[in-house]
Amino acid sequence: MSDKPRDYCGIFGIFNHPEAAVYTYYGLHALQHRGQESAGIVTSWFDPQKSLPVMPQHKGFGLVLSVFENQDIFTDKLHGNSAIGHNRYSTSGSPINASNIQPFRVHYKNGNLAIAHNGNLTNAAQLRQSLETRGVIFQSTSDTELILHLISHSDKSTQIDQIMDALKQIEGAYCLVLLTDDKLIAVRDPNGFRPLALGKKDATWVVASETCAFDINEISYVRDVQPGEVLIIDRETLESDEPRSLNLERLPQTGVSQCIFEYVYFSRPDSLIFGENTDKVRRKTGKYLAREHPIPAVTSTRTDKQPIVISVPDSSNTAALGYAHENQKQGHDCKYEIGLIRNHYVGRTFISPGQASRDLKVRTKFNTVKGVLKDRVVFLVDDSIVRGTTSAHLVQMIRSAEPREIHFMVASPPIVHPCFYGMDFPSPEELIANRYDQDPEKIARVIGVDSLRYLSSEGLVQAVREAHPDGAGYCTACFTGDYPVPVPSQMRKEENEYY
Repeated sequence: MSDKPRDYCGIFGIFNHPEAAVYTYYGLHALQHRGQESAGIVTSWFDPQKSLPVMPQHKGFGLVLSVFENQDIFTDKLHGNSAIGHNRYSTSGSPINASNIQPFRVHYKNGNLAIAHNGNLTNAAQLRQSLETRGVIFQSTSDTELILHLISHSDKSTQIDQIMDALKQIEGAYCLVLLTDDKLIAVRDPNGFRPLALGKKDATWVVASETCAFDINEISYVRDVQPGEVLIIDRETLESDEPRSLNLERLPQTGVSQCIFEYVYFSRPDSLIFGENTDKVRRKTGKYLAREHPIPAVTSTRTDKQPIVISVPDSSNTAALGYAHENQKQGHDCKYEIGLIRNHYVGRTFISPGQASRDLKVRTKFNTVKGVLKDRVVFLVDDSIVRGTTSAHLVQMIRSAEPREIHFMVASPPIVHPCFYGMDFPSPEELIANRYDQDPEKIARVIGVDSLRYLSSEGLVQAVREAHPDGAGYCTACFTGDYPVPVPSQMRKEENEYY
C-alpha cells in the first residue's frame, strides 16, 4: 500500500497525424507517473474493406511499455490519423476489473465514440441510479461509462449537442478526451480541477494532461484548455487553424479551483501545469518553508560541519533546493547534498509473504549515501506525508548512516481531509496527522526524527501565487476541508463505497 497519494490518470489525444497511435504511445509513456495500473489506446480510421469508419483499440493491465511491447500492434492494428490514450490509476471502480480499463469505446446511433477520463464525478451514484432505472446496463464500475450512456440516451439530434447535453449533467472533477469518427474533443470541468494542455505541430493538434507528453513528441505548447471549455478539433480546425470552442456556462460561484496538489506532488517537474512550470512552484514551496522554519529555529546544534539539506527523491528535489537556497540567502549556513539515491527500476517485485515488509520495500527503492550523512545535522525535505509508515522506515535507514540529527521538513501542510475529486488518499483515520492530533511533536516521535515542520496552508498558497501571479484559484480541500464543489453526504460517509 502506497504511502503517497495515488495519481489520478493521464490522458492524451491527437488529431491529424499518420502515426497517431505511435505519438499517443510516447505521450502515455511520458505520463506514466500519473497511472501505472493499466494503459490503452483507441484510434479512428476509415476501413476500406468494410467501407465504414471503425475504432481499433488495444489496452491491458500494466505499464505502457509492457501493454504495447509488440510493435505489430501499431503496424497491423492501431491504424488511423487520430487517437486517444489513457494511463489509469483507479479512483473509482475496481482496479482488477478489465472492463474498467480506458479508453472506453462504443458504437451507437450517431457513429463511433471513445472516451478517456481523468478525475472523479461527485454525482456519479445519483446518475448511475437514474440510468439503471431507465434500463441501462453497465459493463464497468467506472464513473466514466456514465458519460457515454448520458450521450447515447440524449434526445438531442447532433453528436455535439448530445455530448454537451451529457456534460451539463455531470459534476465534480474531470478532464476528458473524446474521439468521434471525425473529431477530437477536449473538455475541462468548470472548476478546472485537472490540468489539460493544448499543443500543435504543423497541422497536427494534441491535448494532454501534462506538457511533458508534448516534449517527447516535439509538440509545441499552445495554451491550456480553459475551465469549462469544450474544444472541438476537426477538419474545419485544419482550415481555420483554430479549434472551435464551446463553453459549459456552469462556472460555480466558488470560481476556478485547480488542484494545488498537482504542484506539490503529482506533476513532473518539467511539465507546465495550469500555465506555470512545476519546478518553479516547488522551489517556491521550499523558499516559504525556509521562511517559516529556518534552520536556526529548528536546531540549536553547532558543529564544525554545515547542516545539510537533502530531498526524498524525486518529487521533492526542487523543494529541497529552494529550502537550502533561501536559508543561505538569509545567512543560515547549510549545504544542499544528495543523501538518498532512488532506484528507478523497482517495478512490481514479487516477494514471499515473510519478506514483504515495509522496511524491505523502502530499501529496494532507496539507499543512503553514508559518507554524506555521517555526523551531519540533516534536514530531510519531502513534498508531503500521508500515513507516515514509509517515512518512518526511511528515517530508520538514514539513522543507520549515523547523522547527528534528523529534521523532517514537509513542503506542504498536514493532509487531514479526503479528496472527492479524483485524488486517492487513505481514509481520514489512516492519515498520520489525524492519528496524532495534527501535533508535529507527536508525529516526529512516531517517525523517529528530532523535529518535524510543515509548510502552512497560507504559505503553500503564497508560494504558488509568487511563482504564478496570474494563476486562477486553487483547491486546498485536502488541507483545509474547504470543498469547492458540494460533495453528497452519501459520498462523504462512504467515500466511494458505492463502487
